[in-house]
Amino acid sequence: MTLKQVQGDDNKNMNRINQKLQENKKLLSIYFTAGYPNIDDTVRVIKDLEKSGVDMIEIGLPFSDPLADGPTIQASSTAALKNGMTTETLFKQLKDIRQTVTIPLIIMGYFNPVLQYGVEDFCKKCQDIGIDGLILPDLPADVYDEAYKATFEKYGLINVFLITPQTSNERIRYIDSISNGFIYMVSSASTTGAKSGFGNTQTDYFERINSMNLKNPQIVGFGISNNDTFTQATQYAKGAIIGSAFIKHLTHNGITTIDKFVRSIL
Repeated sequence: MTLKQVQGDDNKNMNRINQKLQENKKLLSIYFTAGYPNIDDTVRVIKDLEKSGVDMIEIGLPFSDPLADGPTIQASSTAALKNGMTTETLFKQLKDIRQTVTIPLIIMGYFNPVLQYGVEDFCKKCQDIGIDGLILPDLPADVYDEAYKATFEKYGLINVFLITPQTSNERIRYIDSISNGFIYMVSSASTTGAKSGFGNTQTDYFERINSMNLKNPQIVGFGISNNDTFTQATQYAKGAIIGSAFIKHLTHNGITTIDKFVRSIL
């Protein structure tokens, strides 16, 4: 077997998130809430985002007490829950997603629904469907490391941790040491929401993290809403995540003009 064949096999076995992170470009990840605006929109939104050139998608599993979410995402979660979205419903909607969608898919939510479903059962279901990673902001890094890391890795799932401007360098290095994908770099110590630009505080923070030379690349989230903020954020990071601005677009325009929104960012 040649080296090229070995590398090809390695790439086939590599998590889609890691494959995407190796690409020589700045990445755009989009967050949306599953089951919003309508319960059956989930798969259409994912397919349209991929067609529009998005690199990764974060599928929000709505939860009744979303601590890290701003008013826009909270409202979409409330609407999705009223629409009937549940963990089981989401898994049913996504069961054939890998027949058409090839980009990384990450479920973002809170740990309580995962615990209720059963951590191992949840992870196995994610693997069966083709989910690549999870973002669970309320699962502490040390609890994950001690109690759940082995289970996540058994099912090929990357767990993505959040850091903020207030996170100490020591904590950031610990998170980096137990991560194997990317680090979600929260742009400010507030809830999610679109902003018009970043000030010196954020820029200093981006530069500080950049200078730490972490082994995992960083993707910036919270406050990215247009081409300017995307360009600013990715000057110091591998990519950026847009959530609230996209949810607002869906609220005002429905799901028919997703490509227009993505073009306005890139």
